[in-house]
Amino acid sequence: MALEFTDANFQEKALAPETVTVIDFWAEWCGPCRMVAPVIEEIAKEYEGKVVVGKVDVDNNYQISMKYGIRSIPTIMIFKNGELFDRHVGTISKAALAEKVEKALS
Repeated sequence: MALEFTDANFQEKALAPETVTVIDFWAEWCGPCRMVAPVIEEIAKEYEGKVVVGKVDVDNNYQISMKYGIRSIPTIMIFKNGELFDRHVGTISKAALAEKVEKALS
């Protein structure tokens, strides 16, 4: 299950060293975000123990959203060792996201 990242816990939980983290920036009212949600959950299950997967509700976590320049949602960001590795704006298939995750793990 995907974790919930907030302004308060983001640095500690999402940007840990020696970790690959997939973060879905979303909002409750966003239709495309609801389309991506099952993909995020499947990636969380499939890569459990290898990758940290979480979500940031942009309506409730302005600091993180502003820091990373989130202007459109869904935005999916992949961090490796605390550094931005990849960024995707819009919907994405499970296969395409898994490919990005595999690149980050290699």
